[in-house]
Amino acid sequence: MNRLFVKLASVAAVGILLSCSPTVTQQPSETTQLASSESAQLPSSEKKAARLEITKEPALEIALDDFAIVRWTTKNPGGTDVHYGVVHYGTDSKELSQTAKSPIRINRGHPETIFRVRMPGLKPQTTYYYKVNSTDSNEKSDGVESSVKQFTTPAPGERIVAYPPQPAQPK
Repeated sequence: MNRLFVKLASVAAVGILLSCSPTVTQQPSETTQLASSESAQLPSSEKKAARLEITKEPALEIALDDFAIVRWTTKNPGGTDVHYGVVHYGTDSKELSQTAKSPIRINRGHPETIFRVRMPGLKPQTTYYYKVNSTDSNEKSDGVESSVKQFTTPAPGERIVAYPPQPAQPK
């Protein structure tokens, strides 16, 4: 019974994620950092976590021929309750001109936050380069940014499922 419940909850969560429509823009985004002097002026509930860092590097979670989901984990960023995971991507590693972002509500009871962002409108069998960061609800950077990563979308009708890890499929 528990296995059925877990399976149904997983299917529902994936369905919700796949049906969401994140904000996508074509303009480059400039990363800003919250200065320590600004942080000192915020009420304690608004202060950023000290020494925010990415604890699990960005990685491909799933990719189909026309979209992909990237996930990463940071220490809990603090600040406002709502944050945005942001992915800057493109087909040239030096020109990440597309941006996708997804909102998340911070759980202050957890030491880490898992960001997941859906990147729509991709082309099949194309290599994409990306880097990630996160912002608070006022679009102020949480102060961390990943290095540039890459993945290649599969052919039409195929998919790549990288998380959770899948058992090998017989060929």
